Amino acid sequence: MGTNKQSETVGSTQSTKMGRTTRRGFIKGLAGAGAAITFGASLAKAQGNIGFYAKDLSNDKLAEMFGTMLRIRWFERTMADKMLTEPNYRGYNHFYPGQEAVAVGVCSNLVNKGRLDQVDYVYSTHRPSGHAIAKGVDIKKMAAEYDFRATGLNGGYGAEMHIADPSVGFMGADGMIGPGLVIAAGSAFGIRARGSKQVSVVFGGDGTYATPAFHGALNNAALLKLPFVYILENNLYHQYAHYSYSTPMKDIAEAAKPYGIPGVVVDGQDVIQVYNAMHEAVARARAGEGPTLIEAKTYRYYNHWGAPGAKPGQLGAFGYDPLAITSFRPEREVRAWMARDPIEIFRAALVNWGVMNRAKTDQLEASIKSEARAAFAWADKQPLCKPEDGLKNVFVEGSVAASQLA
Repeated sequence: MGTNKQSETVGSTQSTKMGRTTRRGFIKGLAGAGAAITFGASLAKAQGNIGFYAKDLSNDKLAEMFGTMLRIRWFERTMADKMLTEPNYRGYNHFYPGQEAVAVGVCSNLVNKGRLDQVDYVYSTHRPSGHAIAKGVDIKKMAAEYDFRATGLNGGYGAEMHIADPSVGFMGADGMIGPGLVIAAGSAFGIRARGSKQVSVVFGGDGTYATPAFHGALNNAALLKLPFVYILENNLYHQYAHYSYSTPMKDIAEAAKPYGIPGVVVDGQDVIQVYNAMHEAVARARAGEGPTLIEAKTYRYYNHWGAPGAKPGQLGAFGYDPLAITSFRPEREVRAWMARDPIEIFRAALVNWGVMNRAKTDQLEASIKSEARAAFAWADKQPLCKPEDGLKNVFVEGSVAASQLA
């Protein structure tokens, strides 16, 4: 688990102006401090020179990124509270809080608006909310979809683990561990065959390393130099087991070496580090230089599924999880990671850079919190999907006779 030496090193090396850190100085110090972050084997060696691309982001873009992180956080927290307080609520979720910097750092480098042959593609996991929101999916339609409403993103039939919105290049979540890698690599092949400058990105967890799909996708993407980026969100646990039970190395990014492609390790709690690494990966992909594997060291604040151990109005879950039979991770570990919250790290940076003051960040958070609550309130009023429509969109042409539904 990571230490907080990064902030100490940065604070002692960067220049200041009128008592406030300059953005360029902060980011330069941040990259230099990479060696001080000891997540496991050799972060500094794996990370390499990730560049200082975030220094060129406008204040508006930085504020937008912060707002997206808040939107992910409050969409999830609002849903968790509904699951805990409303017995008739049908939604379920694999919650994303704690990992917001990864989704936003990645998707902020992508083309998220345009025709399907223009936008970059994102393939997601069974924990898709953060990826979808960062890609630009409408949270009202997401809230409706998660509660099986007919006006949801996918008519109420995809629910959480199978949501998709091709209009923004969010190609879909996948409830299985691994296959998304192969599908995303296939899309990358299609992009190359078409000759467009798009990129295909797939998110996966630490558990994917042990699947054949992980190695097959990387092998073929490297062999064919496909415009493919794999984001491995290492939140330490797949379901209730520590990743060390199925992975022989501390840094899974080391697995990139046999395929001759970059394997980059970043602090997944820091959106700027993620952004910089992704910037290089996307540039490499668009230039025809092939794939990149980015491992973001991060942490999920809730349990694997649902909200056991959580309390209404409180961030995170602690203690016993009946699905895990026991408490599968120490509470001190959860609280230590929460002390390095990605939203608070980015908030402090924006204030330090003079992009926003604390009052402005609080005002933005209050507005987005209201937006999330309004989205779920709207979803609550939408009609439920009908069982008899369950075979819609299964066949290319024609309808299903009523007798076949019996």
